[in-house]
Amino acid sequence: MEGVKVNKHFYQKCIASALALILFFGLFAGVDIAKADAALNVNADGAILVDGQTGKVLYAKNADSPLGIASMTKMMTEYLLLDAVKHGKVKWDQEYTVSDLVYKISQPTGLSNVPLRLGEKYNVRELYEAMAIYSANGTTIALAEIIGGSETNFVKMMNDKAKKLGLKNSKFVNSTGLNNKDYNGDQPQGTGAEEENVMSPRDVATLAFHLINDYPDVLKTASTPKKVFREGTDDRIEMQNWNWMLPTLVYGYQGMDGLKTGTTDFAGYCFTGTASRDGKRFITVVQNAKDVSGKDDGYKARFGETKKMLDYAFTNFTKEELVPKHYQVKGQKTVSVTKGKEDQVKIYTKSALTMMIPNGGKQNYQPVLVLDKKKLNKEGELTAPVKKGEKVGYLTIAPKTGEKVSFLTAEGQQSVKVDVVAVQDVEKSNWFVLMMRGIGNFFGDVWHGISTTVKGWF
Repeated sequence: MEGVKVNKHFYQKCIASALALILFFGLFAGVDIAKADAALNVNADGAILVDGQTGKVLYAKNADSPLGIASMTKMMTEYLLLDAVKHGKVKWDQEYTVSDLVYKISQPTGLSNVPLRLGEKYNVRELYEAMAIYSANGTTIALAEIIGGSETNFVKMMNDKAKKLGLKNSKFVNSTGLNNKDYNGDQPQGTGAEEENVMSPRDVATLAFHLINDYPDVLKTASTPKKVFREGTDDRIEMQNWNWMLPTLVYGYQGMDGLKTGTTDFAGYCFTGTASRDGKRFITVVQNAKDVSGKDDGYKARFGETKKMLDYAFTNFTKEELVPKHYQVKGQKTVSVTKGKEDQVKIYTKSALTMMIPNGGKQNYQPVLVLDKKKLNKEGELTAPVKKGEKVGYLTIAPKTGEKVSFLTAEGQQSVKVDVVAVQDVEKSNWFVLMMRGIGNFFGDVWHGISTTVKGWF
């Protein structure tokens, strides 16, 4: 009953709740994703769809298989550049003088490029815009040299950052996404002559997730449909964004504002897209998208498969409040308190808990209360004094139907937890009251022992 001092049974409930939480994060079967698998048939070697705000995985195909990424590589170069700018290591107006390697790579018309002049000076911002909008390979290597001193050093930085971001199935051999054979022997030291960058769909999505959430200004550049490089000079080039799903371009999609395409013979047609509507943002990845029309139109395939996933996400998912602020779990509205003026304290959630879920799926989830064992004694009690608003545990959401809730990052996993706090103060009793309670408990235990013995005699 509510208001009754919590006993060992309550402590057992705490243990059961903790076990339920372990099951929640480790053993359930994945109904959300299974439903998406049934509804979507993405024609690509690998694909993933995630909530752009929390990183919750909504659909996945070969999510952990390392696959070619081509120029989607440049998202890592963008991340390292924006990080360097943030920390004052690189400035937007900083000038760079074109090296022999950058000059050579920037000249072939068969590669995505803006031609750069040997020995000419360019500032960081124009190099960045050419990379992000036009996927220019020469400017990408230029940025790698600015940040790392050489592309060889920069590739090490890319792989180090991948580890820090938790990218478990990725390997970078250059900054651009080209096949190393396009370097004609000048590829970064320690890499193979025909190697190419690989990442799993989950890793690509995780990189994109960090990029747009850590450096949201990247979308201002990524969403630029057209821009002129070197306006007013003989090197003037009109750059059209290769992301043809931007609203004003060929396959325009409402809310699309990023992020990066990629194409090589090895990787096929790839695309990392992101779109935002009505307070919802999703990230999609397709690798080696296939055209089932028989026309071998890889451009149409990667954008068509992306549209399929985004349409599904915007139509079938909504952000729902699963637990309101100040929510109390039925049967667990109080926690026992020892050495206090009251022998219990009411508890509730400090804030609401929301999550991206399938439409109408709210009833498929149930709250799980997990108390902080470090704050409980062996009897499952808090020890006075207890302060109003003091955290005593947390509440999470477990699926009733056995689905697995999967996120790209540990931080995303934390988004399905809210603090549980004490509703009011419980002051510590004075020494006399505690002494009398102790005496009472002592004689109570003695009397219990005597009565048990007496019963044994008769």
